[in-house]
Amino acid sequence: MGIASIVFILLVGAASWLFGRNIMRIRRNILLGKDEVINDRKGERWAVMTRVALGQSKMVVRPVAGILHIIVYAGFVIINIEVLEIIIDGIFGTHRVLSFLGPLYDFLIGSFEWLAIGVWVACAIFLVRRNIIKLKRLAMKELDGWPKTDANLILVTEIALMTAFLVMNAADWSLQQRGVEHYVAAGAYPVSSTVASLASFSALSSGTLIAIERICWWFHIIGILAFLNYLVVSKHLHILLAFPNVWYSKLRPKTEMVNMPRIAGEVKSMMDPSVPPPELPAPHTVAGVEMTERFGAKDVFDLSWKSLMDAYSCTECGRCTSECPANLTGKLLSPRKIMMDTRDRVAEVGRVIDAKGKWEDDGKSLHTRITDEELWACTTCNACTQACPVNIDPVNIILEMRRYLVMEESRTRPALTSMFNNVENNGAPWAFGPDKRMDWTNA
Repeated sequence: MGIASIVFILLVGAASWLFGRNIMRIRRNILLGKDEVINDRKGERWAVMTRVALGQSKMVVRPVAGILHIIVYAGFVIINIEVLEIIIDGIFGTHRVLSFLGPLYDFLIGSFEWLAIGVWVACAIFLVRRNIIKLKRLAMKELDGWPKTDANLILVTEIALMTAFLVMNAADWSLQQRGVEHYVAAGAYPVSSTVASLASFSALSSGTLIAIERICWWFHIIGILAFLNYLVVSKHLHILLAFPNVWYSKLRPKTEMVNMPRIAGEVKSMMDPSVPPPELPAPHTVAGVEMTERFGAKDVFDLSWKSLMDAYSCTECGRCTSECPANLTGKLLSPRKIMMDTRDRVAEVGRVIDAKGKWEDDGKSLHTRITDEELWACTTCNACTQACPVNIDPVNIILEMRRYLVMEESRTRPALTSMFNNVENNGAPWAFGPDKRMDWTNA
């Protein structure tokens, strides 16, 4: 085993270990949320996941972005099949070890090349849409700073990886044509052969071509390993979480609001004295701290784990915000920002736990990041959940946070305060007692 193989094994091992550690950290952060059992209607869940996550059905509602995304998605999944061959070659010092597949191998390499050029073009168009055309949903305030840099960085990285892949193949193809030892004649190169001609590779020495091929090979594999670890600290974690997030997504009617069992039990007990009041739930321990039940959500611990998975699955595409009637009429609410703020708060809590070994109150909460004005602007129409390509539910987070404001902080809008008082006193939202409810018929 040569030094290159040893370096390769160490590199892959280190990258895999780091990726595994970060994934476990993300898993821990998601499980900071309250327990929620989601295992009903499994057949329907598999069907929804196949249609929405695998089939990209909600992406193509907007055809331009949808088709470009499918190209990038297919390229990411299919081209990375070649990583298997790269790993084998890297460990054993072979070259194109799967070439024994013959015509199938030729078809695969040719397909990879067409996909690579498709991904290259799609990413270039995405960069233009973000930075030159500046589509409104891709140039909103919540994307200033790191989110915008994050999106551009990943697109540039994809272009660089596809370029390295095609240049590597171009050099490889040129060396195959010359019959250079180690470079077995295998594969079809419809795109890279053109690259070789345009770059005048035929005028270069075999030593220079070998250097180009090796540099691009190492750049490609290091880039893939770096990309893998970058996923877990960027919005592109949705590449991994989209499938489970859609599987666990809400199947009930989108506008159906879930009552708190304890509150529902208290109301039933009030209405029917024969019904015993519900027992107080036992405290549960999260991150080394005993958590008592709270009405609504003050912090991430009060949301379900599914809501936290939603936050980590957000692609920041902005389709939710672009469909939100509150946002469209100039209100402060942006469903995308709700998800980004929730994710950032979960990550902030996770960093405290990493530093101190358990959770210690840092004096902040979800309400530090999300204002009352944003929360009360929501009409609960669920246009955002309908628009989301991976079935994220921002409305649930908004409702839980509003529930906390009302039930624990007694903070509402003045109009709602009047309505609550009327319901309590009159049994209806209006300022008329039950005895006057039919007076209108005498007018």
